[in-house]
Amino acid sequence: MTADLDATRTAYDLVAADYADLLRDELAEKPLERAMLAAFAEQVERSGGGPVADLGCGPGRIAAHLAGLGVDVRGLDLSAGMVDVARAEHPGIPFEVGAMAELPYADGALAGALAWYSIIHTPQEGQPALFAEFARVVRPGGRLLLAFQVSERADEDVVHLTRAYGHDIDLRTRRQHPARVRERLRAAGFTPTAELLREPEAPEKSRQAFLLSIRDAT
Repeated sequence: MTADLDATRTAYDLVAADYADLLRDELAEKPLERAMLAAFAEQVERSGGGPVADLGCGPGRIAAHLAGLGVDVRGLDLSAGMVDVARAEHPGIPFEVGAMAELPYADGALAGALAWYSIIHTPQEGQPALFAEFARVVRPGGRLLLAFQVSERADEDVVHLTRAYGHDIDLRTRRQHPARVRERLRAAGFTPTAELLREPEAPEKSRQAFLLSIRDAT
């Protein structure tokens, strides 16, 4: 796990500025993604509102979109390079460096959390503990939104990237089987409530999944 974290941090520190430039306006062309984010924001508000954390926030583009929807959002990322970009581009939103597996939030402190293509860097054996950490910080009745690339395989589906965003890197991402993600969420204390699967759009090579859940009462 430590080697995975170090490799992920190193890769994203390297590509942070170019990653931000490439994806800055991507949501403008993604109506289904915006719809899921809007549903998440509305459900957080209807559940009483409160702080929301963008976990694995990268350069802060999703956090900024949520802030524009009226969400009280903050961001956390493993990469200091990504956090530097996020702070520079979105100075009104608090961002900090940290690991999703050890979140710097008190029990039940969040009204919601989202991990937008960030669980893809956690090996399958580490995901139960990761989802348990999400459950620790999201209050009962709070919402969790996950986005990830879809795997059709039952075993781990690893993609090894050696070139991305104009840089040579060493980064492993993991496509996820939606049924397995739902099972692990339930085991951690979440109930999935909505799921959107869409077909790939170039240059994507797999279907994309967006999974919304509610934190169970304890």
